[in-house]
Amino acid sequence: MRTLVIGDIHGGLKGLKQVFERMELKPDDRFIFVGDYVDGWSESAETISYLIGFSETYECIFIRGNHDALLYNFLKKGDHNPTWLQHGGESSKKSYERLSEGEIEAHINFLENLRNYFVDEQNRLYLHAGFTNQHGPQHEYYPNMVYWDRTLWEMVCAMDQSIAKESEKYPKRLQLFKEIYIGHTPVTRVGFNEPANFANVWNVDTGAAFKGAVSVIDAHTKEVWQSDPVWQLYPNESGRN
Repeated sequence: MRTLVIGDIHGGLKGLKQVFERMELKPDDRFIFVGDYVDGWSESAETISYLIGFSETYECIFIRGNHDALLYNFLKKGDHNPTWLQHGGESSKKSYERLSEGEIEAHINFLENLRNYFVDEQNRLYLHAGFTNQHGPQHEYYPNMVYWDRTLWEMVCAMDQSIAKESEKYPKRLQLFKEIYIGHTPVTRVGFNEPANFANVWNVDTGAAFKGAVSVIDAHTKEVWQSDPVWQLYPNESGRN
């Protein structure tokens, strides 16, 4: 069984479908989506509908991203957060005008059942953003930190990569897990176009919301598949600038 990790999508359903077309999907594949399914390109609602259907055929684990939490607040509570609207929420709001009440209720249920994090049989952690507690994400005082935190990624980008995992200098929170898979902060900001690895952290957000691709990585072999840059698939849209 392969464990395939999918980075941020941000409403770029065409990119997600394209990268899947470029892979040979197998019946026993397990797909772990690290969140931010919405907010950016025009197909946020369609992306979630697709994922719901996809999970009926394949084993899927859906992690909660910060944009998914913001969308849930809009759909469930009518929260028109102005910052959310400015950073991709407006496109999601428009996409939901095309759905029926029944479809929206199914999406609310999907969003309610997202996981904050997941640990697999190999002690690999999957979450959207990061965690700060040295005892692990389950001990965060503010549970929503796991889909908002950027300090974990900033830390591993800045640390000396030659420090051994057994060293006292190696960050304690990293020692808890064999590997950690995140999204949230595009690796394009530090000069990468493919999933990037620092210490034992892999970031699979390759900037699909902006000028990058939707990416998939095999957690065991580290083989990578990518769509075209998503903006090329939506030539009449601006995404998240």
